[in-house]
Amino acid sequence: MPANGENTRVLIVDDQVLIRVGLVALLRAAPNIEVVGEAGDGAEAVALAAATRPHVVLMDIRMPGMDGITATRRIIAAGGADPSRVLVLTTFDLDEYVYQALRAGASGFLLKEAPPERLLAAVATVAAGDMLFAPSVMRRLIEAYAPQSTDARPAPAEPQLAGLTGREQEVLRLVGTGMSNVEIAQRLVIAEGTVKTHVNRTMAKLSLTSRAQAVVYAYESGLVTPGRGPER
Repeated sequence: MPANGENTRVLIVDDQVLIRVGLVALLRAAPNIEVVGEAGDGAEAVALAAATRPHVVLMDIRMPGMDGITATRRIIAAGGADPSRVLVLTTFDLDEYVYQALRAGASGFLLKEAPPERLLAAVATVAAGDMLFAPSVMRRLIEAYAPQSTDARPAPAEPQLAGLTGREQEVLRLVGTGMSNVEIAQRLVIAEGTVKTHVNRTMAKLSLTSRAQAVVYAYESGLVTPGRGPER
């Protein structure tokens, strides 16, 4: 997350030169954004991310050689306690590649056809540590692809969940339904800061690196059932 007054450092990753050039031009013309590099494949992206430490990586998914999913996982793993935030660029929102990228730790996704103002807003949202996708779209992704997904699945969910307190499990379940910290605080009648503490502790215990990844985990662990929201 950028410090106060610091420009948001962005790394652009796409194997199509024209798309990359357009993104670079757009972001360089925007205030408070610094483009620190551009890569044409996943391996180059991993190397550049290590060298430049961007706040946000705009990541294409389907690329020759190392794809965006593997690159996302490696960039986040190498980032330590404060990894780069990955924003996936995709052609189709309901796509198993998008789902796998979110499982790998991406903070959200954006359609390549999105208008410039939407892209700039998305970069700001992800840089601030928030996730970028509609809960309804996430549920549709999970319902479509969770049963078929077998790779990179978290090690047995039950033992890991057993390490959470009852309150932490409840907060994770509500995160999984797409509720914000404010909504969770209102639902549980606790302070928003307390919710944030529970979320951070839960993510640390489960080795999760993004809120989007926590949503996926909540479904795959059985805390949330696809098609059902939080009970009232």
